[in-house]
Amino acid sequence: MASFSRLNKIALLGLGAVGGTLAYYQIGKSEKKFHVQNSWTTNFTPSVKWEKNWDHREPESIVKPVQSNKPEDENRYNEQIEKSKSKAVRHLFLIRHGQYNIDGATDKERILTELGRQQADLTGKRLADLDIKWDLLVRSTMTRAQETATIIAKHLPQDIEVKDCQLIEEGAPVPPEPPVGHWRPEPKQFFQDGARIEAAFRRYFHRAPPEQPRDSYTLLVCHANVIRFFVCKALQFPAEGWLRISLNHGSITWLSILPNGNVVLRGLSDTGHMQPKCITSR
Repeated sequence: MASFSRLNKIALLGLGAVGGTLAYYQIGKSEKKFHVQNSWTTNFTPSVKWEKNWDHREPESIVKPVQSNKPEDENRYNEQIEKSKSKAVRHLFLIRHGQYNIDGATDKERILTELGRQQADLTGKRLADLDIKWDLLVRSTMTRAQETATIIAKHLPQDIEVKDCQLIEEGAPVPPEPPVGHWRPEPKQFFQDGARIEAAFRRYFHRAPPEQPRDSYTLLVCHANVIRFFVCKALQFPAEGWLRISLNHGSITWLSILPNGNVVLRGLSDTGHMQPKCITSR
């Protein structure tokens, strides 16, 4: 068998890395030509397509369709579509509470530990350092989230609006896949908590209304299970995969909802503002 030339060896080595490369090789006196493409360029079909109207605020779903072919009606329709479009970005910062006393028999006894208070303080300083004009601070009504939010608020402007919300209390959103052996709530808990946490998602996750002139920044101080579920739902990942995500205490998860309805995950469980000795998750 004829040996490869140096040039042909280089061409063949490049096949795996460069799509569309033309490579030649010679066997005896015959020459063959190959056109190589990346796999995703040939008959590629997404396994799951993005649902554009996930928040039911897509302009075409709001504006009544044109009933005639008159130019003036078409122009009026197009104007209404433009008026219904979002123009700003909604930034949601999801903060997990600090470490707490897991041995407490009731919610009131599940207060932050000393380390948990330190974590909340460090997170508050980090949020202040971002130099963002915060619009709203929403906090879960559970004790550990209330304490965390109070410590964080000390580092934020005093005029920030603060709201309490029972919808973002901790719970079991949907049965996880794969299941976890040491944590198996009753089916009725998923049924009850899932509806509540889903309602919280619908309340806080949506694109900005058309009349909103500038980007907005909202803080949600809540819990690991709630945040994990929110991330999966917002990115349109399978919701049952929520328990595959690990979140640190006092961590910052940042999601942005763009005017066209696309969602960007800018940060997940960020605790880079803490020293390693301060980082905990359970």
